[in-house]
Amino acid sequence: MKLDINGKTIEVPDAPSRLLLWVLRDELGLIGTKFGCGAGICGSCTVHVNGVATRACITPLSAVAGKAVRTIEGLAEAKANGEVKLHPVQQAWIDEQVPQCGWCQSGQMMQAAAFLQQTPKPNEAQIVEAMSGNYCRCGCYMRIKQAVARAAQVNIAQHDEVNA
Repeated sequence: MKLDINGKTIEVPDAPSRLLLWVLRDELGLIGTKFGCGAGICGSCTVHVNGVATRACITPLSAVAGKAVRTIEGLAEAKANGEVKLHPVQQAWIDEQVPQCGWCQSGQMMQAAAFLQQTPKPNEAQIVEAMSGNYCRCGCYMRIKQAVARAAQVNIAQHDEVNA
């Protein structure tokens, strides 16, 4: 089975009932996607499938065949000169010093990036609602909310620069 993972075509043994999370982590070594609850509830395993935030722990490979999957490892942009440009969400996470233990953070960032793609100018209530399905055991919710708002402002500024 061929998969499109972070812009690369990868061949994996054809077993459509296998879960995306375990293929990413165990077979492809993309360990940024974390196992949390195993039931699609906590959000630590969130990846993008065709740009939509998706829980990898409950997603069978058959559901992603022919679709673009992006993990936290593919969120940053690698430039031709080898320089890596962090996604605005990743940079905002650093700027706001969001993580404590860090276990949920890749899923949080993937949720935020998908949300901001759909809602580029969110208000506070929209941010809270969009992020409410991702759990943080450390209680970093205030910093997460601030980081999503910061990333939205960066996206808006970058959009304005391009269109100026």
